[in-house]
This record gives sequence, structure tokens and C-alpha cells, in this order.
Amino acid sequence: MSSDAATEPVVIVDDPSPKVRRLTLNRPHKRNALNDALRGALFDSLRAADRDRDVSVIVIRGAGPCFSAGYDLGSPNRDVERSTAHADGWWSRHVVANHFEMWDMPTPIIGQVHGWCLAGGTELAAACDLVYVADDARIGYPPVRLMSPPDMQWQTWLMGLRRGMEALLTGDAMSGTEAVAAGMANRAYPVGDLDVEVLAIAERVAKVPPELLALNKRAAHRAMEAMGIRDGIRATADIQALGFHQPPSIEYLKSFAEVGVSAALSERDRDFADYREGDGREGDGHEGDGHEGDGHEIDRSGA
Repeated sequence: MSSDAATEPVVIVDDPSPKVRRLTLNRPHKRNALNDALRGALFDSLRAADRDRDVSVIVIRGAGPCFSAGYDLGSPNRDVERSTAHADGWWSRHVVANHFEMWDMPTPIIGQVHGWCLAGGTELAAACDLVYVADDARIGYPPVRLMSPPDMQWQTWLMGLRRGMEALLTGDAMSGTEAVAAGMANRAYPVGDLDVEVLAIAERVAKVPPELLALNKRAAHRAMEAMGIRDGIRATADIQALGFHQPPSIEYLKSFAEVGVSAALSERDRDFADYREGDGREGDGHEGDGHEGDGHEIDRSGA
């Protein structure tokens, strides 16, 4: 890591337009892997923006080549966003609690996704109220292949049973265009137009008085809650915890220390010929140096 990268803020905060707060994940050298520092700074910035009476809408995007390649595999991930008792399954329950907090914020949150958006990165995007993607983005949850079901199982809720089931049973990635068709995202744009298009949408949202925005957002969530979305996601978080007790997952996590994270990820994806083991069309380093991609805490003590 360069000295400049070590001293730069992990979240860049700016106001590109009146009433619009933009938060940029700023670990491009690590594909914006969601380590403790980044997750802590992101939630601090979200809470500050939500309290700011001059902010009507928040945009989350990623610096560099992608939105986020997932949780950081290079160091333990702790409950920096909120204190959580480390009973079995604490990680997935704390992830769900974090993203429910985003849902409960009165301020609408827009996810701006380009490049790779994997595992924990997809959970962050799914927690946003609106999601706009580059048409060539690559969105997937590869940990289902050898680690566990998702921490926050958004797939069946946002994409329906058939499309969500396919994502969970294969771990395959979809393009931004496919994500829109499946219901995971609102619209797709050429990557070069994404900043401008998302800002234009944010400015339109900001024209609505904040009191009405809060009620409109709450009305949408209340409708989904009446259909059971919160209970359903909490239930699947508990199922996720079972994954770490299965022999294939135990062996997979052990292999991180035995052969290295990069080799373990490559072995996972070799038979599928994608992600790190693709033909050049996908996977160029998104999980490549062992610091990011799809895992959380390698030392699973308490989980």
C-alpha cells in the first residue's frame, strides 16, 4: 500500500448538489473491501448525514474500478458499527441490524454500483432505497459455493423465488442490465454516464420536502414489512450461521491459512470458470490479492 493510500480517508464525503450528500468508499487499492475502518466510517457518515437538516438524499458509491468486492479477508472483521454479543451467528445478525438501520433512516439512500459488487457489497447495495448500476457491472454472491448462505439474504426478496434461488444455488454473477431485469436495481446506464445520471435522480428526489420523503420511504418499507421481509431476513440470517458448522465450510476456511486466501478462492471458482478463474471477461483481481472478495472474519471465534 502506498503512503498516500494509508493517509487518505476511507470514506470521502462531499455535497455535489444542494441537499445531496455523497459518500464514496475509498479503498480502491483493495477494491473497496469492507474492513472495520471502512464500515465504521461509512456508518458514522450515514448517521451524520441522516441528522443533517440540510441533507435530503444520500448517495453511496465506490472509488476506483468497482463498488465493493465484499468483506475484507485480510483481517478480522469486528462489530464496529454497533456492539453485538458474540454468540453463535452474531456476524450475520449484526449485518442485518446494520442494514435495517439504513432502512429506518428517514433520509433516502441511493446505491451507485459499478464494476464488481460482490457478497457483502451486494448486501450494502440491497440496503439502499434506490440502486442504479453500470450496465456492465458484475453483481454476485460467490460465498454460497463453499462458505455459507448470505448474511443478509436479499436475493429472494428483491428478485423473487426463481431468480433468487438460481443466485443462491450457483453463486453466479449477473450484469447490471440483468440486475435491473431481475428487480435488484432500478436502472442501468453506461458506466461513463453513471455519475451524472445518479446525481440527476438524487436532485429530483431532493426536490420533495424531507418530511414527505421520510413518510414515502417509510410507507414503502411498511408495505414490505407487512409481507414479512424483516422476519424473513432475520430467519435466513440464522440459517447463514449454520453454514460455518458444515464440513465443506470448515475445510474451506481452514484452507485460507493452509494455502492462502487467493489460492482458496481460485480453487472455489475453478470448476465454474468465473470470478478469479474466468477467461479475462470477469474476475481480474476483484478478489485477487487475498484482501477482499467474499469473506468475513477468518478467525471465526464466537461465530
